[in-house]
Amino acid sequence: MSPRYFLRSLLLLILAAFSANASNWLYLAKLSSVGSISEEETCEKLKGLIQRQVQMCKRNLEVMDSVRRGAQLAIEECQFQFRNRRWNCSTLDSLPVFGKVVTQGTREAAFVYAISSAGVAFAVTRACSSGELDKCGCDRTVHGVSPQGFQWSGCSDNIAYGVAFSQSFVDVRERSKGASSSRALMNLHNNEAGRKAILNNMRVECKCHGVSGSCEVKTCWKAMPPFRKVGNVLKEKFDGATEVEQRKVGSTKVLVPKNSQFKPHTDEDLVYLDSSPDFCDHDLKNGVLGTSGRHCNKTSKAIDGCELMCCGRGFHTDEVEVVERCSCKFHWCCFVKCKQCHRTVEMHTCR
Repeated sequence: MSPRYFLRSLLLLILAAFSANASNWLYLAKLSSVGSISEEETCEKLKGLIQRQVQMCKRNLEVMDSVRRGAQLAIEECQFQFRNRRWNCSTLDSLPVFGKVVTQGTREAAFVYAISSAGVAFAVTRACSSGELDKCGCDRTVHGVSPQGFQWSGCSDNIAYGVAFSQSFVDVRERSKGASSSRALMNLHNNEAGRKAILNNMRVECKCHGVSGSCEVKTCWKAMPPFRKVGNVLKEKFDGATEVEQRKVGSTKVLVPKNSQFKPHTDEDLVYLDSSPDFCDHDLKNGVLGTSGRHCNKTSKAIDGCELMCCGRGFHTDEVEVVERCSCKFHWCCFVKCKQCHRTVEMHTCR
């Protein structure tokens, strides 16, 4: 192997590793609060940030608690969406937060990057609208009378600011000079797809004004969708994600479908480079925890069913007693009184 070829290969490996760990900032979610960051020096101590993110932290101290909330939102939504799958977004107390799963270019990594960038955009936008941040407020570009005849008023969510901050903070590692590897392109694409899941699902909320509840005058504003809606959209994109590879078109490196018979992906779709493991067995080398000990549904034929969840290894069945509220009655005025009922249920766990 020539020295030149060796150096080129080494550089590509470094860039791939550089981009594969671009989600390390999610470690902020492990902090109980970063509201105590009132001095620039504190930014240096935040685990998981690269130097340019530290610099952004110093320039935007008041925004960092929103970034932390965005990271928490992303992790919670990931765990909800994948709660019945073999890989269920389990987190670690080390870097990267999701383990080695996100260091591979799989569709699971694609979802993590998308939901994370969306989480930051969502949390920062919400902080703007609630008046928590001095640098931004409501979207003042939404005003006047709409073509439908209603009056734009109230506090429209300033999604433009939230998206711009997410791009600056979340994408900074991939946008660093020289980070043009296929993994960097994958991450940037999925980051943007996450933000578009919010942008493309913005909604109009209205309030009627008039005598006796009539709607003589209607004022409306633009609002973000609930984050659960964002998670649902991205989970659908995960199920239909496109496997891609890098090609050079002219002087530009782009990602194209690996199978030429597939139609090109859109900016809203998720893309991935590598096939996913089956997540069945404990494999620390690849960051897979396995499904041993996971609860499963004995009667389901879907992925949460014991046959698929347990990968054919079988399952244990135990009888457990659960305590539930029952025979609830409303008493005037004003409380509900319930009895406690005990019942025995079967619980199934993978071998």
